[in-house]
Amino acid sequence: MPTDVHQHLWPPAFVALLRERGAPPRLDGWTLELPGEPPYPVDPADHDIAARVRLARADGLDRALVSLSSPLGIEYLPPEEAAPLLAAFHDGALALPAPFGVWASVRLAGPEPDTEGLRRELRRGCVGLQLPATALLDAAGWARCAPLLDVLAALDKPLFVHPGAAPPAEGAAPAWWPALVPYVQQMHASWFAFRAFGRPRHPGLRVCFAALAGLAPLHGERLVARGGAGERGRVDPGAFYETSSYGARAVDALIRAVGIDVVVNGSDRPYARPLARHRPPREALRAAPRDPVIPGLGGEAAVHALRTVNPARLLGPSKGVRP
Repeated sequence: MPTDVHQHLWPPAFVALLRERGAPPRLDGWTLELPGEPPYPVDPADHDIAARVRLARADGLDRALVSLSSPLGIEYLPPEEAAPLLAAFHDGALALPAPFGVWASVRLAGPEPDTEGLRRELRRGCVGLQLPATALLDAAGWARCAPLLDVLAALDKPLFVHPGAAPPAEGAAPAWWPALVPYVQQMHASWFAFRAFGRPRHPGLRVCFAALAGLAPLHGERLVARGGAGERGRVDPGAFYETSSYGARAVDALIRAVGIDVVVNGSDRPYARPLARHRPPREALRAAPRDPVIPGLGGEAAVHALRTVNPARLLGPSKGVRP
């Protein structure tokens, strides 16, 4: 199954609830308002279900996994505000036509994370759980989320770590600042926290980090130089990295650090385009035989690994591989 593990598509009922809110996160018409980011004009076509089905088919996908946009911060809203938004997202996303599948999201505010809500959405068909990286930045975060991860382990489902809400910037900042600074910092920190605190507690958990984990694995040499001698050369076969927003140079560098077997295709549509392009039909190949499928990175074998083989291992079922 050619798969894109990272897309976003807002169901109509979810959009309607965002428009009813009087405070961020909210939609004013099609303008998204978030506390830590400038107003963002949303293209209505990005959330047109029929158009997105056609786009997924044009991308050559048999499966496209959509998730709640964690930068909205819905998981951390008070329970009475989060519950209807989460319900509208899950109900609408689970009703989407093929090729769409769904990552679950849960309420994180309150005394305990919502493990019952997670079990419910997994029983309804969600492929795994998405958590914002802001929930997993340190030992305390991984400990607080441990009950959710125990549910995933018991049901043999993966975790998807996605950037969370950006803090309000102090002073003027360009529009790209949240995506390039807070988001990347979150992914970087959550990956190191996983290595130090998450993996020892959850040895069999399959985890996928969005946006190549902020390129954190490229800091392995510095980790060794600063006292992590036991980390030299260690590759975790249960830790995966999706490619959204990066190109061939970054993906090639990450593959040199962790190997191609743990890199998976993710586009972050509608906010970015996929790296791994659909293999053209035979007629197009004859017309343009030198057109690579991943420009600058590799051909058909690399695409098959990123789009088909590796996502299948991420999504399971597990074969008992341990790091």
